[in-house]
This record gives sequence, C-alpha cells and structure tokens, in this order.
Amino acid sequence: MNAPHKKLNQLASTAICGNDISSSVLYVSALAIAFAGQYAWITLLIVSLVLFLFRKIYGEVVGALPLNGGAYNALLNTTSKGTASLAATLTLLSYMATAVISANEGIHYLHHLIPVLPVIPVTIALLCVFALLAIIGITESAKVAIGIFVFHLVSLVVLSVFIIYFLLLNGVGTFFENWHFPTTGGSISSAIFLGFAASMLGVSGFESSANFVEEQESGVFPKTLRNMWYIVSIVNPLMAVFALALFAIPVLQSEAYQNTLLIQMGEHVGGYWIASLIAIDAFLVLSGAVLTSFVGVTGLLERMTLDRILPPFFLKKNKKGSSYRIVIMFLLLSVSVLLITNGDVRLLAGVYTISFLSVMALFGIGNILLKIKRNSLPRPEKASWIAVIIAIFAVIVALIGNVVMPPKPDLPSNLEVFSYYFVPTILFIAVMLNRTILLKVVLKILDAFFDPIRKFSVVIDRKIKQILNKINQQEFVFFTKGDNIATLNKVMLYIERNEHTKKIKIVTVLEKGKLGPPNLEQEIDFLDREYPEIDIELIILEGTFTPKLIQELSVKWNIPVNFMFIGSPTEKFPYKIEQLGGVRLII
Repeated sequence: MNAPHKKLNQLASTAICGNDISSSVLYVSALAIAFAGQYAWITLLIVSLVLFLFRKIYGEVVGALPLNGGAYNALLNTTSKGTASLAATLTLLSYMATAVISANEGIHYLHHLIPVLPVIPVTIALLCVFALLAIIGITESAKVAIGIFVFHLVSLVVLSVFIIYFLLLNGVGTFFENWHFPTTGGSISSAIFLGFAASMLGVSGFESSANFVEEQESGVFPKTLRNMWYIVSIVNPLMAVFALALFAIPVLQSEAYQNTLLIQMGEHVGGYWIASLIAIDAFLVLSGAVLTSFVGVTGLLERMTLDRILPPFFLKKNKKGSSYRIVIMFLLLSVSVLLITNGDVRLLAGVYTISFLSVMALFGIGNILLKIKRNSLPRPEKASWIAVIIAIFAVIVALIGNVVMPPKPDLPSNLEVFSYYFVPTILFIAVMLNRTILLKVVLKILDAFFDPIRKFSVVIDRKIKQILNKINQQEFVFFTKGDNIATLNKVMLYIERNEHTKKIKIVTVLEKGKLGPPNLEQEIDFLDREYPEIDIELIILEGTFTPKLIQELSVKWNIPVNFMFIGSPTEKFPYKIEQLGGVRLII
C-alpha cells in the first residue's frame, strides 16, 4: 500500500504552474513587439484582462469539480467521454510541446554562457532529469520548483532596478521615438490583432494548476490563479515597455533580439554580469516549465486511465505514489519529438499555439455546460455569463490570428504542423474509446476469412471474447433517492452510450424505519426489459448515504468509486463533491 503524500501549499502549487507562465516573459515581449511594435504593451495588457476573466471561469469549474484533469474533467462531467477526450488530446499535445520547447530554449540560454555545450544531447539530459524528479514524487519536485520560482522573481526585480536606474540617467526618449515609428503590419488594428494573438502564448501554463488540483491543499487552487494573474499582468507588459524604452523597434525585431531579448536588455543596462544572471535565470525557469509539464500531464493521464480511456498499464505507482509509467512514456514522446524536429523547435509552435488556445476555449465551453447542466452543483464562486462569453470570444480571436498568421520562410503553417501531431493522437484515443466495437469487427473478419484454418481462428476468437468479457464485466453503480422513470432512463442511456458494461446496480439508501419509493421495483423491472443487454440489479440498503458508505460498498463489491454515479447534488446535500472520493455526476 502506497503511503499518502503531503499535499501542496500555496507557494509550492504556485511555483509549479508559475514557472511555466512566468517563463513567458523570456519570449512573449519580443514576440508581441515583432507583431505589434510600439503597441506590444497594450496587447499584453489586453491578454491580462482576458486572463482575469478566466480566473473566475477556472475557479467556478474546478471549485464545483475539484478533480484532476482540467478541461477534460469539466467536459467529462457535463458531456460525453468523446468530447472530453478531445480536450484531453489537446492538453496532452500542449504539454508535450511545452516540455520540448522549454527544455530546448533553456539549453539555448545556457549555451549563451557555455558555447561548447552540445544543445540536443544536453536537452535530452535535461528532460531526463526532470522526468526523474517527477518519478521521485510531486512533493520533492515542488521544492525544486520553489527554488527556481523565487530565483526567477528575484532576477526580474534585479533587472528592473538596473533598467529603471539606467532610464533615470539617460531618459526615455527612445520610447517616444518608437511610439511614432511606422506601424507594424500597415495598420494599428492589424498590429494589435496579430500582437494579441501572439501574446496569448504568454498565459500558457495557466491551465496547469487545474490538472493537479487534487494534490493541492484545500483553498489553494484559486490562490494559484490569482498569483499567476499578478505575475502576467505586471511582468510581461512592464518588460515590453522597458524594451521599447531601451532599443529602437528595428533592433527589437531582429533575429538576435527576438531570441534573447532579456539578456540583451541586461547586458545593455548592467553589463556582462546582469546578462549572465538573466541567462542562468532563463535556463532555470524554462527548466521549471519542463517540470510543470511532467506534473500536469501525470494528473491528466492518471484521470484518463481511471476512466478507462487509456490502458490500466499506466496506473502502476512506485513507493512515492508517482505514476512512473506515465512519466516514462511522456519522456519518450518528448525526446522523439525533439529528435524528429532535429532541435528546430519552431516547428512545434503550431502544436503549442493551437492546442493551448483550444484547451482554453474548451474550458470556457465547459463552464457554460456546467451552468446549464449542473446548475444546482455547489461552487465557491461563479463567473458571469457575459464574462464567459467575452473570454471564449477573445481566445477564439487569438486562435484565428495564429491560424491565419503567415508562416516563416521554408516552414509549414501553424495549422499544418498541428495536424501532424493531432491526427495520430486523436485516432489513438478514438480507437481506445471504441475498442469493443473494433474488436467485434475484428471477430467478424476473422470468422469470414479464416475458416480454412479453423483451429487458429477459434483460438483468436476465444482470446478476443475473453477481452470483451473482461471489459464488460466491470460493474457500475447508480445511487438513486427516488423512482422517477425519466431520471433512471437517462442513467441507462448514459451507461449504454458511454460505458462498456453488462451490469449496473441501482442502489437506494433508506434510513432505519423508512419505506422506499413505492414504484421503484416496477420501474427497475421495466428498464430491465427495455435494456436486455444490461443486467439491472436493484439494491435497497438500510443506513445513511455518506462518503464512508461509498468506500465500504466500493471495497465490498470490488467496484472503483469512479464507476459509481449520482445525480447533481443541491445546496442541501451535506457533502462536497470532492468528499465522495471521485463519484461521477451523470444527471
């Protein structure tokens, strides 16, 4: 039995996801200036406003459903497994691209200090180091994340002090000269549109906290959202203003300054030592973003495996409670992508951009569905309808901007690169979701074409049927407190369409001395005839419906808690959804 691990406090949780979002300052200011020129700081402030709206959106969804999985979890509890799996696929691609880009860019910054370093081998080594940290355990890896996070903030403060002192001595004339520079892209609206689309990459990592919320102490999650918003709102626009006050726009838009803008700023105002400090900081915080990817993807894939979208092979844990097989698989995927692109991680920009922004949009959609389908579910805060709609619209605008953005010479478009990785991944997920149907198709093909070698066919036939039986033997439980035939029929429709099973227990828990719903047995008998392929068993228990009872029944019947369902509870329900241990909502 694995020992329970300590949950993360505010600083540790903020550090893990904050390293990802705060590392954006190393590239997003330069990226915004490349498209928006002198209006870059305005586009970054617009991004901050969009992120402010998403604070409430994430707070409402995760507050109502405080389970790992982010957008996947939100859609799983409001729609179907297929829709939720789309969000999961996009999130997985986003994490994969984040890990590779952050590791490679971090080594490039280190290469600025140590030119003899071989970039590709050292990048692979860095990925392996953080995979090992993730395997050791999230609590231990959080200590590393905190150290990186604090060092990063201190480095930015030191750089800002030197820049302010430099500007006090030399003035801000360059900023006003840049303000009258011809607009990038031909018009102000076009510059701000493309600048905003590019600048939205500066909030990548904001979704990470929702993917490991179960590892956080109670009440920590909304504080991580607040802290990340403060960082993005202050640091990114400020660095864009500083850059425009130090260098002319043509210089800022050059290739050298685009790749290492903060190093150039540090060297300009403080010389070699400040530049070296920023280079070391960049390496460390980008490395921290790699750790965020490993932590976030582990929480996501664990949840998908528990829901039988991925094979149970991935659920094996070590003594530290880490799903090491997920970490190793993600490491191998990341290394393969790095080798396939031969270190030119710009090719992953399309995957990174489109998948991340799509996940943000899907989370907003999940919020809307939660309002409509699970309106009675208790939640600590609510986002207004107008805020949700504006936020989704803003993300879609950014997504369109990145799709129509002209590609760099000799490189495919963002959409093309995205499709290279998205299509095979979603096909694999589709196969897993429909594996029983595909196995039945395989059976028919074998029966039709392998009659001459009957013995071989019979053996294969028997094996596949064993697999089908094993899948369908998994029992499910629905706790009901009434005999409403419409509600029970919705339960059966959901089971029939979304789960692979041949048996469901309909359970009602009655307090001592109370009689059950008078028509419940008749309704169950009717449903049993209507759904002949599913065996429906009615169980009436005497007692009180509590989290403890759920755990006892899970052990007694050998049915995992995440295969137990309830209807959406109201404010009168005495327990929070997270206290039920993973029970799913389907009505």
